[in-house]
Amino acid sequence: MSDLLLKTFDNEENEAIPELNVGDDVSVHVRINVGQRNERTQLVRGTIIRLRNSGNNRNFTVRRIATNGIGVERTFLLNSPRIEKIDVQRHAYVRQANLYFLRDRTGKSARLRERRVY
Repeated sequence: MSDLLLKTFDNEENEAIPELNVGDDVSVHVRINVGQRNERTQLVRGTIIRLRNSGNNRNFTVRRIATNGIGVERTFLLNSPRIEKIDVQRHAYVRQANLYFLRDRTGKSARLRERRVY
């Protein structure tokens, strides 16, 4: 019985999801429903401000600045079949596990220092 329970929580990894870290600028391609039968791919670009690695319920939060300087956050499940792919644009040096301080900042003070990967 316990083996059956463990197999339900062992999902295969999605190859379209790279190694993610807090502070990365990412583009997340998500399938959303439009109407009853139609689906389309929506692109969400922003900075990862939170990453929770807790087994099958792993998730991450992406923050972006929408029109008129309003910040929008969206949380995604890493094992979700709705995620088509994730592209990492750039990495950043961060010293915190969660970047909640970015919520209070706008403009140049909300920038993160880039970490170059060779």
